[in-house]
Amino acid sequence: MECTVRWGEGMTFIAETGSGHLVGMDGAPEGGGRNLAPRPMELVLAGAGGCTGYDVVLILRRGRHAVSGCEVSVQAERAETDPKVFTRIHFRFRVRGRNLKRETVERAIALSAEKYCSASIMLGKTAQITHELEMIDD
Repeated sequence: MECTVRWGEGMTFIAETGSGHLVGMDGAPEGGGRNLAPRPMELVLAGAGGCTGYDVVLILRRGRHAVSGCEVSVQAERAETDPKVFTRIHFRFRVRGRNLKRETVERAIALSAEKYCSASIMLGKTAQITHELEMIDD
């Protein structure tokens, strides 16, 4: 895996991923940025949410469960001093489907958290990670 990050104007950076996609990043005005794009640490958090959501949907689909929606809200706290690593991360899953069993979805979340989601497992080295599940029946 690879990525090239180029500095633009002010504190704006553009990342070009190995798969050929572009992602913009910027800083807050008080840090010299213009608030034109997400902060780098916001993208780390978004990546963890996307990684675990992807896992959960894939696990449920592979089990032939009728999942029709998955939303992951992620809230985090950071250390107050540098390096300002994440110290707490809470994932709130809203999973929609027909006749989904709570235990099945909880197991998919646990598999992601313990085995498959590289992003959240890596972040778990500095942060206490918790999960919450809301089920919505179609």
